Amino acid sequence: MPARGCEGEPQIVTGAHDWLIAAVLLDMDGTLVDTERLYLESLTEVLNAFGLPDAIETCESMVGLPGPECQALLVARYGETLPLREINRAFVEKRDARFAQGLPVKPGTCELLDALDDAGCPVAVVTSSSRKTADMHLTLAGIRARFGTILTRDDVAHGKPAPDLYLLAADRLGVPPAHCVAVEDSSVGVASAFTAGAITLMVPDLLQPDAATRGKCAAVLPDLNAVRTLLGIRGQFAAPNAALAPR
Repeated sequence: MPARGCEGEPQIVTGAHDWLIAAVLLDMDGTLVDTERLYLESLTEVLNAFGLPDAIETCESMVGLPGPECQALLVARYGETLPLREINRAFVEKRDARFAQGLPVKPGTCELLDALDDAGCPVAVVTSSSRKTADMHLTLAGIRARFGTILTRDDVAHGKPAPDLYLLAADRLGVPPAHCVAVEDSSVGVASAFTAGAITLMVPDLLQPDAATRGKCAAVLPDLNAVRTLLGIRGQFAAPNAALAPR
């Protein structure tokens, strides 16, 4: 029986060869930590409270984008007279109230990290969030100590969907991007990882991928447990300090 992906559709796995994996690069919000849902709920409530139309659609269009780009999108959609400072203040209050109740990890997060640790595979977080936010989210989720390498929007001039973050992560770990597996939850992140040349896996969070995004993915999977299983089937982990040529 073929493996099944999200919402019952056949899982997409492109290419027949096994993957020689030198590192695994993990998005944070919506991939490791269940923050995107909390962000979406908080901002939707705020936009509705300010009487702004199409709040849910506006918030969904921000999934995977860095904070400054979300701010610019709000102004572009609602106009220069938008009370952005007041909206930001209300959003932070609602977001922090939700965070105070706990910040859960996504299903399979700890199991995947354990398996990668057992395999001796280098791991990095690659996130559109700021360094301060990344440290906060990973700490609240109880997994900050598991990562020695964290790349954030503060480290590059161009964030996702540009490939810069993934290219920098591969460089920091000293491996070719083509031998990195990237795990993402959004179309913006998938575009970034794919353009960098990484083996791109998607675990959709709030939004299902369209055909264009699916075409960039080596696989679309239901959760991180499925990622762990697939890496065990398709992946061969490179020995430390092995000489790897770009494919």
